[in-house]
Amino acid sequence: MSDQKVFVASDESKGKAKQLRMFALLAWIIGIIGQVFAIFKLISNETLVWLIVVMVLILALAITASWLWKKANRLDPASEKDKVRFFFQNQFGAIMGVLSFLPLVILIFMNKNIDGKTKGIAGSIAVVAMLIAGISGVDFNPPSVEKYTEEINAQTEQLKKINLDNDHVYWTSQGNKYHVFEDCQHIKGRDLISNGTVKESFEKKGLSELCKTCEKRALKENNVSDFETESLTETIKDSIQ
Repeated sequence: MSDQKVFVASDESKGKAKQLRMFALLAWIIGIIGQVFAIFKLISNETLVWLIVVMVLILALAITASWLWKKANRLDPASEKDKVRFFFQNQFGAIMGVLSFLPLVILIFMNKNIDGKTKGIAGSIAVVAMLIAGISGVDFNPPSVEKYTEEINAQTEQLKKINLDNDHVYWTSQGNKYHVFEDCQHIKGRDLISNGTVKESFEKKGLSELCKTCEKRALKENNVSDFETESLTETIKDSIQ
């Protein structure tokens, strides 16, 4: 158990996540302001076109905000142990997506000063927009500290198996994989090459995949059989599903 590595988001990741959440909240606030404007100024027979335009803009803001919020959660996930926080942090986009339209939907259908045609068109579009905003905000596979911990340990185990019990790796700011060898052709000559454990590459950069070129080289240099790595890979896949 002492070898188990627990995921902890780096300060850099936490800072980026905080920034993304601020942008997401700003987008939702602008969308809600647009909704208030639509409620008081645009629910009428004469301004139906403008009402539809504003609803489209609100929907775009809601979808963008949800995307930013999900990205932030992947940089700084919640723990499954805190069930309330875990739920609200991961499904906050869905909640805000619905709230971006729900008052408008209710007031369109309750309004007595617009005719049936206008109410039908505006109400239908508002309902569809609310459903799209809500569904786009749902995180069907939410990240968590526990999931990341499990993946880090699985990746570390795999790397140690093919690299003589060593989990020291290299990565670059632009790459999406970590490397066993600093002179790997995919990163050789780069100005900024970071190094550390698999855990550190995951926490600082979100990397969870080993470079295939490095993998083949490590297997060859360390005389690890394909059968061993294939069996291990299947075990790891089963453990993180």
